[in-house]
Formats: sequence, C-alpha cells, structure tokens
Amino acid sequence: MATSLIGGLVQSGVPANQILVSEPRDEAREQIGQRFGVRVFAENHEVAEVAEILVLAVKPQVMRDALDSISPSVAGRSILFISIAAGITVSSLEAGLGGSPRIVRVMPNTPALVGAGISGLFANCAASASDKAHANLILQAVGKTVWLTEEKLLDAVTAISGSGPAYFFYMLEALQAAAEAEGLDAKTARLLTIETALGASRLALAASESVATLRKQVTSPGGTTEAALNVLQSEDVFDAYVRAVAAARRRADELSRELHPTNETTT
Repeated sequence: MATSLIGGLVQSGVPANQILVSEPRDEAREQIGQRFGVRVFAENHEVAEVAEILVLAVKPQVMRDALDSISPSVAGRSILFISIAAGITVSSLEAGLGGSPRIVRVMPNTPALVGAGISGLFANCAASASDKAHANLILQAVGKTVWLTEEKLLDAVTAISGSGPAYFFYMLEALQAAAEAEGLDAKTARLLTIETALGASRLALAASESVATLRKQVTSPGGTTEAALNVLQSEDVFDAYVRAVAAARRRADELSRELHPTNETTT
C-alpha cells in the first residue's frame, strides 16, 4: 500500500524529491528509490525528523515499535500523522505519540495498486480542515475517498471496501468456473467474467438508477437472467452477503480489541 501511495503521488505531480521513505530492508529500499526517484532512508527517525506529513504505513503488529522509533523525533513538532494500520485506534496513536497530535486514520483497499482504490477516512479533534485536505490529496492519488463522522464506522468500511475485493474475486472465481463447466476455455471464461464485472460496475457508477433497478432492467420475465436469479435467491445468497459483511465487521472490532485489550474500541 505504501508503494501504491508513493507511485500515485509521483504520478499526480508531487515532486519525487519531496517524498521521503523509510524502508529497513536494503533491497526494497534500493528498488523504491530507483523506481520512483524518491529519497529513501533506512531508519524511521531519519524521515520523522524532517517530515511535515508522516504516513504510518506499517502493519498493526509493529505500530508500537514504529511509534517508539519516531517519538523522540516528533516531540514538540507540528506534524500531521496519517495511519493506514487497521485496528490501531486514534486513542492508541495519541498515547504512543504523546501531546495532542493531529491524526487521520485511513482504511484503504488493494485496488489502490492500480489507482482504483477507495478509502474511508476519520480525523481526530486536533486535525484541522487543512489537515483533512492534505490527507484527501494523498489518498485521492490512488482512488476516491469518503469521510466518516465516527471512528467506529471504520470497522464497517473495513468490512465493505477493505475486505470487499475478496468478495468480488470469490464471485469471479465461481463465474469463471461455471463458464468453464459450460464448455468455454479458461482464457475466454476469464475474459468474459472480468469484463462483465467491469462493465456492470461502470454502468452502475454512471447510472442514476439504483443497482436494484439496474438488476430488474436486465431481468426479463421468464428469461435466462430470471432463471439464474431464482437459483441465487433460493440459496439465500443476498442474505449470505449481509451476514458475511457483518462477520467481517465483528472481526475487525475483535482485532482492534486484541491489539488494545485495555482500550474501549468500537462495537
């Protein structure tokens, strides 16, 4: 995700020499520097000492170590912190950084890798309108953004868009297998499946009608689509998606509690 953000920012016109990257692995650090022309460092504090906006693009399990490595360098400085680490709450970030840090939490998703991501964002009370605008600019370099009024809603965003690509990949996997079962070769089945999904998504984005209306427009009484949908409805697929998203949201909350067992988190 960090690489996607770097690439998106450079492509959107941000000068590469204004982007500083900390990467502990020698090979990865060299590749990032050569690929994007950005300034790369081996230690977190080297970036933290000069950055005005600091993106915390680390796994949740190592966030505490990351904060410990930069806290002396950021103490008393005016920095906007943007965290993309799932489950790490604002209160935990505030405690780890000390003082009254300006923080924006973000839940991005993997389509950011191709510039088609969508991110949910939440800002703490210390973050200004200018901070939100800067965070928006960074995340919009890899897709679209939505702002949330409550931090707990990030769990819902995780369940819908964070985990969501896997739901669609699962559906595409099933449709491709079905196409091959009907006699189409694997290459043709893959192309038909993916292009149909892409076209349907573009149509839904462009249309003023709801997706329910679009679905009805494709479903002629007594036709092939109705026959297929009757099977999906009899198998309770609609409710299965609702239950699946609820399960993902609950697990996001559980993971947050596991990371912060003494903190009050979302419900």
